[in-house]
Order: sequence, then structure tokens, then C-alpha cells
Amino acid sequence: MELIRVAANSRSTSVAGAIAGVIRERGQVDVQAIGAGAVNQAVKAIAIARGYLELDGIDVTCMPYFAEVVIDGQERTAIRLTIKPPCNGAG
Repeated sequence: MELIRVAANSRSTSVAGAIAGVIRERGQVDVQAIGAGAVNQAVKAIAIARGYLELDGIDVTCMPYFAEVVIDGQERTAIRLTIKPPCNGAG
């Protein structure tokens, strides 16, 4: 699965374009953020990406969860957001 990493200084519109592109190509993407500023940018990007995808008739949902990642030898807790079309009750 494709993983898009978001930082506090990431441009939300650029991230949104990347999210929409991966959804169109692969149908699903994970967005990862560490820290309040990064999570804020990630959530804004997902909201913008929904608007981009809506123009193509694609609806998506967002499922957040925690992930432990190692950065420079230190374990950190990240927020991961799985973006994909809704399951429509099929599973």
C-alpha cells in the first residue's frame, strides 16, 4: 500500500493532490503524520482531496489508527489514516 508522509510544514493542497492521485490509481492510500501540526495538515489535505475526488464521482472514507514507527533509532507514535472508498455494507 502507498504511504504518504505529512509534516507540519507540508502544503495541504499538494498533499491533497497526491492523495487523490493515488486513490484514482490504486483505490486506497495511507497517510501518516507525527505531531499535532502534521495531523492538522493531513486532515485538511484529506478534506481537500475528497473535494477533488467528488468531481470524479469517487467517495472516500477515512479510518484513523495509531502506528509505532522508528525514527533515528527512537520509537514514535504516528497517526495513520487509511483513505479508501466506503465498503457499502459488503464487508
